[in-house]
Amino acid sequence: MTPRIPILELEGALLVTVQVDLDDQLAVQLEEDLGAALARSSARGIIIDISGLELVDTFLSRILAQIASMSRVLGAEAVLVGMRPAVAVTLVELGMTLDGVSTALDIDRGIARLHALLAESP
Repeated sequence: MTPRIPILELEGALLVTVQVDLDDQLAVQLEEDLGAALARSSARGIIIDISGLELVDTFLSRILAQIASMSRVLGAEAVLVGMRPAVAVTLVELGMTLDGVSTALDIDRGIARLHALLAESP
């Protein structure tokens, strides 16, 4: 049985804290679980904390961008928080931009960013 990343609902947002390395199968499972959680909740935002990840490869960065796109289609905004500087440098060196993904340094700033995004949206 594949482990699952916990998804918590807090104050109208879903919070995901990734504390294990995400292989491709677990990353796809997270995307599916988040879609289902958004569909059954009244959440207007998602905060994904990746501070526990040592590495974000091209597949995982594509999954994160897809999660952000899926979130917008389902009426929510997504904010990625906790990216390590080495991960950011690697993504830039690979030419990855995480189009459509809002970012913040930590969860507190991510919550503030999410509130700002929600204030901007109709």
